[in-house]
Amino acid sequence: MQKPEEAEGAQQSLVFFDLETTGLDPNCEIVQLAAVSGGHSLNLYVVPRCRMQRGASKVTGFKVHRQRLYLHRQPVLTNSLREVLVSFIAFLQMLGRPLVIGHNIRRFDCLLLARALDEFGLRAEFESSVSGYVDTLPLSREVLKDYGLESFRQENLVRELLGVSYKAHDALEDVRALRALYDVLRPKPEVICRHRFTLDTMDDKTPVTAAKVPCRLPGQRPLWEHFKRTVTVTEDHNRT
Repeated sequence: MQKPEEAEGAQQSLVFFDLETTGLDPNCEIVQLAAVSGGHSLNLYVVPRCRMQRGASKVTGFKVHRQRLYLHRQPVLTNSLREVLVSFIAFLQMLGRPLVIGHNIRRFDCLLLARALDEFGLRAEFESSVSGYVDTLPLSREVLKDYGLESFRQENLVRELLGVSYKAHDALEDVRALRALYDVLRPKPEVICRHRFTLDTMDDKTPVTAAKVPCRLPGQRPLWEHFKRTVTVTEDHNRT
């Protein structure tokens, strides 16, 4: 099956990106950064400089003990935040200024990413390594506005459109699932253009698309059955 990166054409690579963090407030820090593009993947961990919030730890499985990071009680190899950012830049440069895609990144992940890049003076180099960013949260609201969905959380979209569940709140699993989801959404170029932004423009007002009132009737077929393409979300627990 053709991957979404291939469908975009050789001139535009796609990178699916996600962060796991110490919490959801503006001052939280990066714990995991993952990205995938074609057969390439990046999955790196950081010991945060602030305390993991209890709610975030419960959801993600991350804990810090004596300056070591644990995921579901197993220690993981970590890098400094600067090393993670430099590795991400190298990953992007290898792909030739790709379009970076993520779910709810405009209002969360990219804010944290920009702050971290500014801290280490890496923002200009990072921005020159990408062609832009697309947030699939508002994009999916536009593409699926006629389907009566109550929630546009990524987990719900994967369940509704692909008919599967996956190990959410692990950045690598999240980006793999998002790639499969994007393959089903297949947004038109003009839709992608409307939702495109940069780190400098991410604070601008995002397009607002009104969703219709949920109208699914009892016994109606699951939404994923309306999509003819079949996409499998694989659970590969090997980290690269």
